[in-house]
Amino acid sequence: MRIDILTLFPNMFEGVFNESIIKRAIEEKKVEINIINFRDYTKDPHNKVDDTPYGGGAGMVLTCQPIFDCVESIRTENSKVILLTPAGIPYKQKMAYELSNEKHLIIICGHYEGFDERITTICDYEISIGDYVLTGGEIPAMVLVDSITRLLPGVINEESHREDSFKKDVMNDIYLLDYPTYTKPADFRGLKVPEVLISGHHENIRKFRYEESLKRTKERRPDLLEVKK
Repeated sequence: MRIDILTLFPNMFEGVFNESIIKRAIEEKKVEINIINFRDYTKDPHNKVDDTPYGGGAGMVLTCQPIFDCVESIRTENSKVILLTPAGIPYKQKMAYELSNEKHLIIICGHYEGFDERITTICDYEISIGDYVLTGGEIPAMVLVDSITRLLPGVINEESHREDSFKKDVMNDIYLLDYPTYTKPADFRGLKVPEVLISGHHENIRKFRYEESLKRTKERRPDLLEVKK
């Protein structure tokens, strides 16, 4: 997979993409990640990429020209263009799986007060990572890249992400939070590991984990238990 990230602040990505699983995925050529400063594409004589909004209002708005030109210079028939915006659809694990099957993603990081609405005409997705406002799209871009990269074949053990939170209960067409996990010692300051987990009875362990996933989801995210029609 190839991921191109359009941003005004390319240095923000250095630490995140040079550590841990993403770094290894890049080194093993499971994913190619390019950070592109779309200011390099502006035709403004003063190197500007933003301007005041029509109709008045606070802040500056990203202009069409540099972003259009940048996307058009790298887009292929296999590209999917993502605009990160608080007004986008909520990002879910299901979408991470869908995007992990694409060959080329172009992610546009917004900044300042927003972007010219016409930029949405060159995008396939408008995505939000939550109901809050950040200073820019760089951190959401990192979230997308991390959540997608770990799902690519060979990046991590497949069983690891099949047992993630938000795994799908196919039989009931719902998504569940992950079950609680424990490690040694079996008794820490009087806090004991559930007996079933050290019983060695695999079927009982499977049932216990499913029930705990269901219980946790009911308590914390009952919305996930709504069967999608």
